[in-house]
Amino acid sequence: MAESTAERIWHAALGQLEIHVTRSNFDTWLKDTTGLRVDGDTFVVGVHSEFIKEWLSTRMGSVVCETVGGILGQPIRVEFEIAGSNGHSNGHGVPNTNGHRPTTLPLEKAPASQRAISSPATPHRLNPRYTFASFVVAESNRLAFAAANAAVESPGEDYNPLFIYSQPGLGKTHLLQAIAQRAEELQRDAIYITSEQFTNEFVSAIAQGRPDEFRRRFRSVQLLLVDDIQFLGSKNRTQEEFFYTFNDLHSDGCQVVVTADRPPSTLPGFEGRLSSRFQWGLVADIQPPSEETRLAILSAKAIEQRVKLAPDVAHILARKATDNVRELEGLLNRVVAHARLTNEPISPDLAARALAALSPASPCPGDPQAILQAVSSYFGVPVAAITGKSRAKPIAEARHVAMYLLREDADLALKQVGLILGHRDHSTIIHGVQKITRSIAADARAGAQLADIRSSFSR
Repeated sequence: MAESTAERIWHAALGQLEIHVTRSNFDTWLKDTTGLRVDGDTFVVGVHSEFIKEWLSTRMGSVVCETVGGILGQPIRVEFEIAGSNGHSNGHGVPNTNGHRPTTLPLEKAPASQRAISSPATPHRLNPRYTFASFVVAESNRLAFAAANAAVESPGEDYNPLFIYSQPGLGKTHLLQAIAQRAEELQRDAIYITSEQFTNEFVSAIAQGRPDEFRRRFRSVQLLLVDDIQFLGSKNRTQEEFFYTFNDLHSDGCQVVVTADRPPSTLPGFEGRLSSRFQWGLVADIQPPSEETRLAILSAKAIEQRVKLAPDVAHILARKATDNVRELEGLLNRVVAHARLTNEPISPDLAARALAALSPASPCPGDPQAILQAVSSYFGVPVAAITGKSRAKPIAEARHVAMYLLREDADLALKQVGLILGHRDHSTIIHGVQKITRSIAADARAGAQLADIRSSFSR
C-alpha cells in the first residue's frame, strides 16, 4: 500500500484519537507522529524517539489498534518505528542517515533562538482573578490560605515544602496562582506549572537533547509551584526528574508548593522517597465550604461581576452546589448570563428557569441503605464488610461501587458518604468515585454491572 495512503489513514486515526485522549497526551505523544506504511496485517507509525515509541507501545497500543482497525474495517496490529525528521524510516527503527547507523538517535533541532523553554509562568497562563484578595477565607481553608501567604512572603523559611490538597473545585489552583502573582509583585523568580505541563516539557527536553537546559530552568527559581501533582503517578522517569529538582531547590532554601487531590501518603503510583518528602514541611487541606462560606463566595463573585444578587437567589445557588466552588461559580455565571440575554432582573423565578436545563427530570435520589444492600447482594459481600476496615480485593471493589452509587444516585455529600462507609475521609471517597468513573469509561462491562445493581435498588 502506498505511503500516502498510510498517511491518510493515520490522519483519520489522529482525528479520532484527539477526541478520546486528553489534550496534553495527544500533544505530547501523538501530534507529531506519521503513518508510514501497511505491511500485511500491520500498520506502522513513525515516531521521533525511543522514549515516545516505548510510551505509545505500552500505554496506548490497544486504543491505537482499535482506532486504526475501525477505520480499515478489519483487525490490525500497530507497530511504532523511529522515523527521521522527514518522517521516513529505514524499517529498523533507526532514521536514514546516509547509510550510517548512528549510535544515538539524532533529532532535528530548531535554531537556538527557538529552542529556549518558554516560561510556564507567563501572564497568559495565570488567571488575573486568582489573587489572594479575591480568595474568600473561611474555617475550611484558613490554614492553606495562611500557609500560601507565608510561602511567598518568606520563601523557604516556614513551610517548605507546602502541600495543599482537596477534592476538585475548592481553590487549590486559585491559591497556587495567587502565590505566583504575588511573587511577580515582589519580583521573586517563580514558576507556576501543572504536573502535565512539567511532564510535557521534560519529555520535549529529552527528545530534543536539551535536558541540561530544562534542569537549569527549573532548579534556579525561588519558588516552584506545581499544580495537580497526582498526575505524576506511575510516570517513573518524570518522578525521578522531579525528585532531583525538589532536592536541589529544597537544599538551596527555595520554596516548593504542590497541590493534589489527596494527602501525600495516599498518592497512587508514587515512590516512597518522593511522597515522604512532601510531608517534610506542612500538609494543609481545604474542606468543602459551609453554606455561609458559599453565600460569601457568591456575594464576592456578584460584586466582581457588578450584579445585584438577592439573598433568596443566593440561597438557591448555595444549596445546589454544596462541595465545589467552581461549580458554584458556574451556576452564578449561568444565571447572570440568562438575565442579561433576557434583559430581566435576577429573581428566584429566573434562577429556576436558568438552572432547569441542568436538572432534567429524574427519579428521586436512591435510598442509601437500599444501595448498600443492592451492592452487598450483587457482590456477595456483607454490608458490615463494605463499611468495615478490610482491604481485601472483593470487598474493596464492592466498597468503591458503593461510594460511586451513594455519591451519584443518592446525591450525598462526600462527608455523608464517608460517614456511611465507616467514617472514611473525603479523599478516600474521591479516589473510589474516580476509580469507578474511569472503569466505566474504559470498560463497557463496568457500566453493565452498575446498571444491574441500579435495577435492583430502583425496584
